[in-house]
Amino acid sequence: ATLLEKKTLFYSTCVPFFAFFFIFDAIIYPNRHSIQPSLSTVHSMLKMESDAKGASVIFAKLFANWTSALFYVVAEVYSSVSVGILFWQFANDVVPVQQAKRFYPLFAQMSGLAPILAGQYVVRFASQADSFEESLHRLTRMVTFAGVMICAFYKWANDYIERNNAVTGEVQKKKKKAKMTMAESTRFLASSEYLRLIATLVLGYGLSINFTDIMWKSILKKKYPDPLDYQRFMGNFSSVVGLSTCIVIFFGVHAIRILGWRIGALATPAVMACLALPYFSSILMGVDQPKALHLAVALGTMQTLLSKTAKYALFDPTTQMAYIPLDEESKVKGKAAIEVLGSRIGKSGGSLIQQGLVMIFGDIISAAPALSVIYYSVLVWWAYSAHRLGILFSAKTEETKSHKR
Repeated sequence: ATLLEKKTLFYSTCVPFFAFFFIFDAIIYPNRHSIQPSLSTVHSMLKMESDAKGASVIFAKLFANWTSALFYVVAEVYSSVSVGILFWQFANDVVPVQQAKRFYPLFAQMSGLAPILAGQYVVRFASQADSFEESLHRLTRMVTFAGVMICAFYKWANDYIERNNAVTGEVQKKKKKAKMTMAESTRFLASSEYLRLIATLVLGYGLSINFTDIMWKSILKKKYPDPLDYQRFMGNFSSVVGLSTCIVIFFGVHAIRILGWRIGALATPAVMACLALPYFSSILMGVDQPKALHLAVALGTMQTLLSKTAKYALFDPTTQMAYIPLDEESKVKGKAAIEVLGSRIGKSGGSLIQQGLVMIFGDIISAAPALSVIYYSVLVWWAYSAHRLGILFSAKTEETKSHKR
């Protein structure tokens, strides 16, 4: 952010991800058996017993399937970088705070179209392939096309803004910023209560959704052991998430505009708190029987669906609106650290906590009571931070308006 001009930063951040997805599909995945060890080889290397359990088994599987693990990691990082930084940073640059309550929920509504289209592409085309490898080819072709269009739309949007500024005579003055080391950036974030609270919101969502998401996908794979069946289910699920987001966003627009930023920010942890109770209860009842497994999958799907809908419709717009009253340095550097590190720490931290519970209780199902206590503790912490940030956001917004008068 300090060394590169914004356009260069956008392209240099975005393009390598699409290049990796193309290389994975063309080179890495077809040769995966040659470049990664078999599970039995890993067991021999680690001197594991055939009936070994716990974290060592998971680590062995990750090592034996490191190419797929790498793909998952890169895809997860890209999801944060593409939307969390590239898109919202551009939106923050061009949308004034007075119009944010009007346009940000609409941005979220438009983003709801993406999972609808992508999900149906997976269901009706990608998952209809004869093999998972062919399905991956079909997905990669669409991802590559989407990457090209992202870069094209970004260029066209910037060209339009520059032409409009030239007509109106508006000139954007670029301020030269002092370079900051990693230690200085850390102190910069730590010294700001406002940024710490935004980080808490991002971290809270990352932890809480991870606590329920991993367990849900585990029982989902138990119900759909075939990869293409699982892919079709997730494609339909993504489409429903997108459609629900588009519907709920109409209420979100009014909630944020009429009830205020704080209500919109508190809505997501409130929804997740209400829906998690029956979901955790169904897990505790057991999932060995088909009917019990079906009930747990249904409740988990509903919980995940509405949690993600609330996230896209309310959490994302309110979180991104919180950056607008900040100065340019806090926006760029604080946002980069919070959106990438905060969300990644949230998900990786949630996985680490669950791994520790698995080592203690033997499996994630037996750890459900302890996990539920941690889950609700995180939600309380998240809700308190949202309440406190709402007070600071209102103060900073009024301060910004007074400076412009």
